[in-house]
Amino acid sequence: MDLSRRVLANQQFFDPALREFLDEFYADPVTRPVSLQDQPELIEDIKDAYLAATAEHLSATYGLDLPAWVADHGRPLRRAFFAGGLESVKAILTVESPAAFRRRLLFVGKDALDRPRRLSDPPPRKPALAHTLR
Repeated sequence: MDLSRRVLANQQFFDPALREFLDEFYADPVTRPVSLQDQPELIEDIKDAYLAATAEHLSATYGLDLPAWVADHGRPLRRAFFAGGLESVKAILTVESPAAFRRRLLFVGKDALDRPRRLSDPPPRKPALAHTLR
């Protein structure tokens, strides 16, 4: 994932780099499998976990092979991370978070990886409940 190199080189902040990656991923079904295969550089614990969770979730959602790097990318989080940081949304995020994120103690909204799409784009399939890491 080239986005980690851009973030580490201070060329782009993490959030816009991730959104750009997602836009490219959703726009071109042919390049989807290849776009997840390269192991990203380590950035920092939460971002590393987020990238691994993103790759795992997208692989499950789009029926792609799980990249080998996903299983051991970065250090496991010791404390749960809740997007937005508001105490009032923790329960909602705990329920809504996709399994790939919850497994890494990342709690995000169910639409954390959503991007605007064209009406002609086919909807993604729902990921399997138990997507095993290889």
